[in-house]
Amino acid sequence: MEHPHYPDIDPIIVSLGPLSVRWYGLAYLAAFALCWWLGNRRARESWRGWNAQEVSDVVFYGAVGAVLGGRIGYTLFYGFEQLARDPLFLLRIWEGGMSFHGGLIGAVLGLWWFGRRTERSFLQVADFVAPLVPLGLGLGRLGNFANTELPGRMTESVFGLVYPCSAEAIRQLNPLCVGDWEPFARHPSPLYQAFAEGLVLFALVWWFSARPRPLGAVSGMFLAGYGVLRFVTEFFRTPDAHLGFIALDWLTMGQLLSIPMIIVGILLLLRGRPAGAGSPSSGAGSA
Repeated sequence: MEHPHYPDIDPIIVSLGPLSVRWYGLAYLAAFALCWWLGNRRARESWRGWNAQEVSDVVFYGAVGAVLGGRIGYTLFYGFEQLARDPLFLLRIWEGGMSFHGGLIGAVLGLWWFGRRTERSFLQVADFVAPLVPLGLGLGRLGNFANTELPGRMTESVFGLVYPCSAEAIRQLNPLCVGDWEPFARHPSPLYQAFAEGLVLFALVWWFSARPRPLGAVSGMFLAGYGVLRFVTEFFRTPDAHLGFIALDWLTMGQLLSIPMIIVGILLLLRGRPAGAGSPSSGAGSA
């Protein structure tokens, strides 16, 4: 089967002197703007107890935490050797390289701080924010695709794409790649994850949060849903060259980091459903 080639996407949209506008950075800006817009839609429902200013503030706190945590997490989980050789690698966010799991930790800290300032519990804040996140995650994966990052595993399926040897991610995985293109196709795993972590997870969590739920249940649905979807889509993604499989000859770092999310998500969902309860508790949180 002859597979199509990876599209020739210039990661730089436009350059203005020393400054460059990149698809990767634009994806993150669009993600935060989308979170703000969706948050204002949710705040219109009075039973949620949020206003427009609080939405703007919580998006700001979450965005700062996600960017800092995402970059620090990436350098610790996936790029520690490169960080040890070049400490400034930590600052070069525009080159790509963000960890969702690190970003989640950073966002959690940002949301906790916002909750403390507004006298809300962390779970009240997290339940409101969780449905805003998935579409932004999907945009981030599209940014990965534009950067020719996260190449997938070899495949003969109709979805496969032939990757260019010039891509740094391919050179790391396949040092013997010569010429213009690899002689085989790979799964375009960023697109799979954009669909799963973006559209599918958004539809699930947005639907689940459409009516009052017990405190922590919406956050639990997000964590469990993301963890399961990420665990599954990792089977199509090639592990980072310097990490390989973490255990069992198949477990990747992304899967390993997703397991605690699944466990915590399930515990939060079970916590909100006491035995014999037929309806959400009257003390439900904000979402």
